Amino acid sequence: MTEVEKGPRGLRRGRGARERIVSASQQLFREQGINNTGMDQLCTVAEVSKRTLYQHFGGKDELIAECLRRFDPDILPEVFDRADLTPRERLLAVFDVHSPLCPFIAAAVELPDPGHPARVHARDYKLGFAARLAAAARDAGAAEPERLGEQLALLLDGAAARGRVLDAEAFSTAAAIAAVLVDNALPAAAPICPS
Repeated sequence: MTEVEKGPRGLRRGRGARERIVSASQQLFREQGINNTGMDQLCTVAEVSKRTLYQHFGGKDELIAECLRRFDPDILPEVFDRADLTPRERLLAVFDVHSPLCPFIAAAVELPDPGHPARVHARDYKLGFAARLAAAARDAGAAEPERLGEQLALLLDGAAARGRVLDAEAFSTAAAIAAVLVDNALPAAAPICPS
């Protein structure tokens, strides 16, 4: 096992600093919030100096945006890109894998400036998520796929917010509501005629 090279203040040096900073940020932002996470604490957890942190990120705003970009860059490919699921199953599967601690909602709540890079990314992600839901609804044959996509996105965000506020599981209830919405939006299956 190789020894970790330490800098003059006893902090880890060199390789992997950027990843340690992002990883520490994701952990701290999730556990205690963006506004409650200070740069000194972040440097301590990431085992880097402030100088190293600022060499990788121009500031906290840039770091927050990078954490959001990395959270789900392709918008749930584990659901939307699965060929083994029908479009209807994809629409309902998002309720099984969607994170109850949505960092996009948390960032939007904690960062009041609508022009903040993290708020912009959160908005773009949420619009992209609704678009992916609408595409799956279109594939499933929904008469109004954009409307269904927006309804499901709103239902997911509501479940995430409710779960966070009440510290309770809200996704099973949301999934049951989603099944009703989806079934009402899709054309009825044609009856099977006996031969």
